[in-house]
Amino acid sequence: MTNLPPQRVSPIHAPEDYVLPGRPAGAAAPVIDAHRQTQFLLGVDLDLFAEAMNLQLRLLRDAYPSRYRSHALAAIVALWSRAYFYLGDALVLVTRGSYPSTLPLVRAACEVIAAEEALRGGEMEEHHRWLAGALLPNETHKALDVDLGRYFSGEVLASDAALRSVYRPASDLGRPNFGATLLQVAPESSQGRLAVLFGDASFHLGWAELALGWLLALAARQARVVVDAEPMFPVSDEARAAYEGLQARVDAALARRDRCRVEAVDEGNAQRYLVHNFRRASSAAPRKILL
Repeated sequence: MTNLPPQRVSPIHAPEDYVLPGRPAGAAAPVIDAHRQTQFLLGVDLDLFAEAMNLQLRLLRDAYPSRYRSHALAAIVALWSRAYFYLGDALVLVTRGSYPSTLPLVRAACEVIAAEEALRGGEMEEHHRWLAGALLPNETHKALDVDLGRYFSGEVLASDAALRSVYRPASDLGRPNFGATLLQVAPESSQGRLAVLFGDASFHLGWAELALGWLLALAARQARVVVDAEPMFPVSDEARAAYEGLQARVDAALARRDRCRVEAVDEGNAQRYLVHNFRRASSAAPRKILL
């Protein structure tokens, strides 16, 4: 058993609440319109996302008392804080029509949530070994030696259904693949016309539903990490019931047959992605896109 690191764990403060991004003052007309249409067409999803983010803050505040202030809790909260930023910043980008920029943040959120789950599930000693040798002076470079502490849980990303369903398509769409690029910046293209847009922040219902659906799934999955980490984190019956109710509503929102979603399909020896209900406006005919 690894000895506990020598550092004292300081109190961990959380914001009072999470507030959805407001109207972007002074922004270009397409950005303002994207914010307006996201609010109007996806208001239920936005409210669910805010509920999930505020539940996370509630769970963290419940763990504030000193008796819960362990190195294990700090290890998970440190990664959790990153996930909270990634999710919140990605939501801002969704409301501003900056859909391509959400993809790296979605992928990063998947990776840190998976790392939390791996630590919770039995790899915490790896963190403690790193921390025991970190934050020491390095005489060669006259610097504080933190050590990068490389850590990545591909096993959780591959085995966890919720994370896998987001991580794989978001990663492939976030890379410079040709089809992914066309879908992001030339979505109106056809066999007869290549319609590339540059820096276009116009509202696109398909991309908004897809990205916001991923953020909903990840915000709820993050809450589940903490709920499942009891007794490391204190989880009251009320907080557990709040999570279970939230998860049920998120599942129902993501299961809507008319929303844009990505399905992994096998074609020959290759796995591909079938995008359902891809359309710019609610009045447009939904399309299927095979990537």
